Amino acid sequence: MDTPIWRALASKAAACRQTLNLSEALSSPDRFENLSLHAPHVLLDCSKSLWDEAVLQDLLQLARQAGVEQRRDALYAGTVVNETEQRPALHVRLRAPFSAQGGFQNDEECHAGLSAMLTMAQQVREQARFTDVVHIGIGGSGLGPELVLQALHPWCLGGPRVHVVSNMDGHDLHQALQGLEPARTLFIVASKSWSTAETQRNMASAQVWVSAAAGLHWPDHFVAVSSREDIARQNGFTQTLHIPEGIGGRFSIWSAVGLPVALAVGAEVFERLLAGAAQMDIHFAQQPLERNAPVWLGLLDVWYGSFLEMPGRCVAPYHHGLRRLPAYLQQLEMESNGKQVMANGKPVGCLTTGMVWGEPGSNGQHAFFQWLHQGTQRIPVEFIAAREADHDLPEHQEALLANALAQAQALMQGSKAGPEQLLGHQDFPGNRPSTFMLLDALTPESLGALLALQEHRVFVAGTVWGINSFDQWGVELGKTLAKDLRKRLDSGDVSGLDASTAGLLACCALA
Repeated sequence: MDTPIWRALASKAAACRQTLNLSEALSSPDRFENLSLHAPHVLLDCSKSLWDEAVLQDLLQLARQAGVEQRRDALYAGTVVNETEQRPALHVRLRAPFSAQGGFQNDEECHAGLSAMLTMAQQVREQARFTDVVHIGIGGSGLGPELVLQALHPWCLGGPRVHVVSNMDGHDLHQALQGLEPARTLFIVASKSWSTAETQRNMASAQVWVSAAAGLHWPDHFVAVSSREDIARQNGFTQTLHIPEGIGGRFSIWSAVGLPVALAVGAEVFERLLAGAAQMDIHFAQQPLERNAPVWLGLLDVWYGSFLEMPGRCVAPYHHGLRRLPAYLQQLEMESNGKQVMANGKPVGCLTTGMVWGEPGSNGQHAFFQWLHQGTQRIPVEFIAAREADHDLPEHQEALLANALAQAQALMQGSKAGPEQLLGHQDFPGNRPSTFMLLDALTPESLGALLALQEHRVFVAGTVWGINSFDQWGVELGKTLAKDLRKRLDSGDVSGLDASTAGLLACCALA
């Protein structure tokens, strides 16, 4: 990171902390014009971000020096960009056939698995044998379907009810099964490796639940979605769908993992989701870096994390359908770029991605916005709203939009308590940055574009940091230790354990 452009940005970061006043800067209408742009289905406003055009230009130079354009082209070409696992990342190529413009290569393996999934979904909907679907998956195999099902709720017509189960905690599956009829229930088990402990545990319990019903053969009620279809078949599954090895879990909603969504909304609506993502793919591939929404956001993440050393980002979606978006982005960003080692094995040498957290507006206003406005740490906020609502209740949408705009304005503007007010207690320092993403409406197309935008921003930031955004070795150690401790819970053997783990294990042991 010791390059002339990096040092120049570090110098400008120090100046920005001290001298950049957002309220003063926004007295000029040119700032909005120069620091906002239109991407497919999204207006992106970065004019309340803690940067200026000079910083953006230096960040663009940094991106070029890091090879963002070349690495983007490699991603689209399907060459190896996941170096530690020697795999491509194929989520973009999954969406390629659904772009009217074309511009990047298709992938037969990806499209075959997706096509088989869409065909199965349509057949199940037409047969109307199942009233309920229980989707079992965790991480990207759970968060993606859950988010998209909530966001596309107005389109969930004519199909079965879909329930998503992810947690190994048996309360999750137990509650999902309440009131369901085994004969009318289909289970989807999504696990790329077919070894995910939480998914395997929930699957086994679901098989017992179906088998306990007289006359039912459990394989008739289960679909396996995996890159290891062979193992699923060896374990008795007769209905399987394929995930290519090059599709990471947090990028997998576009693949056969999307089966529960396609069952709920139908193949046509699912294809609209893919088409919206493909439009953003074209934007990322073809627009110059200077007017490229994923590039701006990825560079802003680098600026905030590595140069301004902010601890993270708050995501505040002002749409009920996007209430799980903060959790979805937590995995997408923190699993992808929460790393301290570059792809070449050397230490990164700077702060990388921070915390991603949040809640829907306006709920968050009555929870943590006090901290955002007057807390001792300054953290950027990402507002996401849709201009049009999916309901006809009067006054709700106007009030919601006014609140979103007002919170962004208040963070930037701040206020000084007057002499008649409680001195200090009612001061708002202001100059607290935010970005704003405005959709015309939350539709299959705009949702697809929004999620693809977020994927590409992670890729841009990871490229600048020299990180491989497509592996996740940090989650493995806990899994290994859990296998050992599971055996110790039965045996009571605490030999060789640290005092804390040994004491807690003894207290957890069931008589």
